[in-house]
Amino acid sequence: MSLLDKFRAEFSFFRGNYLVLIVSWIFMDFAGEIPGAYYPLYVKDLGGNETIIGLIGFVSFLCLASVQFPGGYLADKYGRRWLISSMTFGVALSYIFYALAPSWEAIILGTVIQNLCLIYQPALLAMVSDSLPSEKRGMGISITQLIASVSTTPGPAVAAFLFTVYGSIDGMRISYGIVVALFLVAAALRSNLKETIKDPPKISVSEILKAYPASLKESFKVWNVVPKSTFYLFLAFLVGGFSFAMIQTFTVVYAVEDLGLSRPEWSLVLMVLFVAMIVLAIPVGKLVDKVGRKIPLLMSQVLIAPAIVLFIYGDLYRLFVSLILMGLTQLMMFSSYAALMADLVPKEQRGKVTGFSQFFNYITMALGVLLGGIMYGDVSHQFPFFLMLIFLIPQFLVTLFLVHEPKKREE
Repeated sequence: MSLLDKFRAEFSFFRGNYLVLIVSWIFMDFAGEIPGAYYPLYVKDLGGNETIIGLIGFVSFLCLASVQFPGGYLADKYGRRWLISSMTFGVALSYIFYALAPSWEAIILGTVIQNLCLIYQPALLAMVSDSLPSEKRGMGISITQLIASVSTTPGPAVAAFLFTVYGSIDGMRISYGIVVALFLVAAALRSNLKETIKDPPKISVSEILKAYPASLKESFKVWNVVPKSTFYLFLAFLVGGFSFAMIQTFTVVYAVEDLGLSRPEWSLVLMVLFVAMIVLAIPVGKLVDKVGRKIPLLMSQVLIAPAIVLFIYGDLYRLFVSLILMGLTQLMMFSSYAALMADLVPKEQRGKVTGFSQFFNYITMALGVLLGGIMYGDVSHQFPFFLMLIFLIPQFLVTLFLVHEPKKREE
C-alpha cells in the first residue's frame, strides 16, 4: 500500500456530514476568536466590571441549560439536521446585539438569544458521534479540535490589529460584524447536512411546543438503559465544568491587569495555545484510540494543575508554557470524554444523554462563572484559580474508581 493509500485509509471518515461540520466550524471558530480574545475587556469598556462579567456568564449558561432537555429530545425524535441548520442562523443574528451594544446591558440581550438558539447543541454532538466509526472516534473528535485551532490561530492577531487601528470599542464592533457575516456562511453550509436518524417523523409544531415535559421525562429515564459508567463520567465532567467556569472568563483580565501583559502580548499567547493544539491534535487522537479513553482523561486532570500554577505566577514566558499545557489537557479531556460517551451510549439515546448532561453542566457552569466573578472582584483575583485546583481532586477520584470503558463500543 502506497503512502497516499495509507493516508486515504487513515482519514477515510473525512466525508459527508463530518466534512460539512468541519468546514462550517472553520468559519465559526475563526470569526468567534476575534472578539473572543478581548471579550471581558469589551464588557468593562461598556461600563461593566468583574461581577457584571460573571452575571452575563450566569445568564448565558442558564439560557443554554434551559434548552438542553428539549434539544436532546427533539434531536432523537425528529432528527438532527433541521435543528442544526435552522438554529445556526439564529446564533449568527444574535451577534448583532454585541456589535451595536451601547452598554453592557445589550450584551445580555444578545447572549439570551444566542444561547436559546443553541438548542441545537445536543443534535450537533450526536451527529458528530453518528458520523464517525467507533475505531476512529478519538482521532475524529481530536481533529475537530485541530481544525478549530488552525482556524482560530489568526483570530487573536486580527483582534490585535483591529484594536491598534480602531481602538478597543470600535475594533470590537468590527469584530462582531465579522462574526455575523461568517456565521451566516456557516449556517448556509449546514443546510447541506444529511439526516442520520432513520425515517424521523414529520415535524409537528404542536408537538414541539409540548416537548419540554416529555423531554424531561425521557431524559431522566434514559439513565436506566445506559451503563452506570456513563453517569459517573457525567458527574466528573460536571465538577470539571464548574471549576473551569470560575476562571475561564477572567484569564484575559488577570493576564492584562495583574500580570501586566499588553493586549497584543495576550493575543500572542493565545496564538501559541492554538499552534500547540494544532501540533498535538492528531497525536492525542491516536493516543485516545490506541490506549483507550480513560488514561488520557486521567492525564488531562493531572496536567491541568501545573498549568494553572504557572498561570497564577506567570510572566510572558511562563504563560507560553501554561497555555501549551492547557491546550494539551483540553485536547485529551475533550477527545477522551466525547469518545467514551459515544462508546457507552447507543445512537438512539445520544441526544437525550447529551441534553441531560449539557443541562446540568451549564447550570453548574452558570453558578461557577457567577461565583468566580464575585470571588475575583470581592475576595482575591487568585482565589478562583486556587479553588479550581481543589476541585480537581474529586474529579480525578470519580474518574479513576467509578468510570470504566465498555468491553464492546457502541457503533
